[in-house]
Amino acid sequence: MSKNNIFAMALEALTELAPEINAARTDVSPVLPTLADVLADFSSLPREALFLGLAEDGLPVLLNLHDPVPGPLLVCADAGKTALLQIMAKGISETHNAEDVQFGVISARPEEWDGFDATEHCVGIFPIEDASAAGFLVSLAEWAHENKSRQAIVLLMDDLARVDDLEPEAKDALRWLLLRGPSRRVWPIVTLNPSDSKALADWLELFRTRIFGAMKNAWSMESVLGAAREEVEALIAGSQFILREGRNWLRFWIPRLNEGESE
Repeated sequence: MSKNNIFAMALEALTELAPEINAARTDVSPVLPTLADVLADFSSLPREALFLGLAEDGLPVLLNLHDPVPGPLLVCADAGKTALLQIMAKGISETHNAEDVQFGVISARPEEWDGFDATEHCVGIFPIEDASAAGFLVSLAEWAHENKSRQAIVLLMDDLARVDDLEPEAKDALRWLLLRGPSRRVWPIVTLNPSDSKALADWLELFRTRIFGAMKNAWSMESVLGAAREEVEALIAGSQFILREGRNWLRFWIPRLNEGESE
C-alpha cells in the first residue's frame, strides 16, 4: 500500500472522529504525517507549485505560483495559522531551487521562526515593529515592479492586525503587493485572528483567496465566512483548514514539521 493511501485512510479516520476530537479539544498533530514523509511521497511536484497541505484523499493541495488568478491569500483561524505558514516555508526549502522560489517572513513573534533563515531560500525574518520590515516591504514592491523573471517570492506575514505598526510608505507597499504582487510573482500570504476582522475590513477586501481554520465564535464572522460557517465549525482546530475551489469548499490538513523542528 502506498503512503498516499495510508495518509488518506488516516485522514478519513480523523475526519469521522472530528466531533469527538473537537469536544475533547484533542491535539491531533502528533498522529499526522510529517512534512518530510509527505513530500517524499510526492517527489515530483510541479516546479511552480507551492505546497499548502493534504486533501482528505491524501493528495497534495497546491498553489500555482505562475497563475495570478487566486491573488493574495488570507489565513483566518483561532489556531494553526503560524504552523500553516511554516509548512509553506519549509516546503519551499525542500521542493524548490532558491533561484526559482524564495520566501520572506514578517512576524510580531520572530522567535517562532528561529532556524527558518538557515537556508538560501529565506530572504529574511523581520520583526513587524522594526524598520527592517518596512524596508523589506518597500524593497519587495520595487523588485516586483521590475521583475520579468520566472522567480517567485512568497511573503509570509503573520498577524495582519499589526499592520498599523508599519510606516505609511510600507503600508502603501503592502497594499500594492496585495493588489498587484501575484501578477509579478510576489505572493502575499497573511494571517488574521478572527476577532480582528471587523477592524480590518478595508484590508480584507484586497484578498481574493481566503483560507479558514476552526473558530470558536464563527457566528461573529458571518459577513466574512458566508456559506463557509458550517464547514468551519466542523474543522479540527490547528490542523485542518478549508479554501474555496470553484463552487465547493476544499478541506485539507497540514502535516507536522519534521522531527526536531519548531512548530
